[in-house]
Amino acid sequence: MKITILAAGAWGTALGVVLSQNGHFITLWGHDADRLNEIQSARENSRHLPGVTLPETWIYESDLLAACASAELVVSAVPSKALRDVTAKLGSFSGTVLSVTKGIEHETGLTMCGVLHQTMPLARTAVLSGPSFATEVARGMPAAVVAASNDADVARLVQKVLHRPTFRVYTSTDLTGVELGGALKNVVAIAAGVCDGLGFGDSSKAALITRAMSEVRRLGVRCGAMPETFAGLSGLGDLTLTCFSRHSRNRGFGEALGKGGALQASLAGMKSVVEGYPTSRSAYQLARKYNVVTPIVDEVYAMLYENKNLTAGVRDLLSRDSKAED
Repeated sequence: MKITILAAGAWGTALGVVLSQNGHFITLWGHDADRLNEIQSARENSRHLPGVTLPETWIYESDLLAACASAELVVSAVPSKALRDVTAKLGSFSGTVLSVTKGIEHETGLTMCGVLHQTMPLARTAVLSGPSFATEVARGMPAAVVAASNDADVARLVQKVLHRPTFRVYTSTDLTGVELGGALKNVVAIAAGVCDGLGFGDSSKAALITRAMSEVRRLGVRCGAMPETFAGLSGLGDLTLTCFSRHSRNRGFGEALGKGGALQASLAGMKSVVEGYPTSRSAYQLARKYNVVTPIVDEVYAMLYENKNLTAGVRDLLSRDSKAED
């Protein structure tokens, strides 16, 4: 199959490696032609995946329309803030588009596939999510993810093109749940990082992510998701990985804040986009829209957008009234 990957970041490149191993033909698109030439010449995306040799058969293209002209499947790894602008140019594409970006558009409250439904209305849409880091996947370390689409046939197509012994792909028809689980866990990961930065222990973090999962599930169900989805790979699986791993940029960002780092300086110190930062604002607004109680999301939002003192945020969480577990 002819597959075009949008954005030459870590995750798009890693998935390109997996797809090549499965015999597919890859075109990598990026807006920076010079950067693409560097990757092509070195056969390595040294900025994001150093040490991973890329197949010599790849085509590199900085012209978006040319890159997608003959594609049967487009893998969108474009950062959430740029997704609408980039994909709006692909309104005539009628193949399958797979989103691997995690986020919620603030202005509309739409998930990434929700945006794609508007910008690429002729395409069949799916999402890929789950506990997986690009550098590990590119190096063939075992991982498992879930492909979701409202159309079961589309989910199975994504499974077919990506599945291999070290990259297990499961399917789901709960597109909303899989997307929200993947997006909201980044907000929780920032909170987990703050706990690390403040010097709290594993007991504190375990309590945080357990209660946060309850929030994520409540909000997801109100948005139309199935509750059981949040116990799966895109929910509990991805949440656990992102909150505990030293490789998690969202957790690392939160840790920098917890250690006293300034907000903008901590953001600037991240090599990749910290999707939990804009998502926290979107999640806060979504919870207000659906009248869902989300104390952890609320405190992360207040820390990031209202300059709330971190210690005060933790104190307010701990001082909440006792209740039955939900």
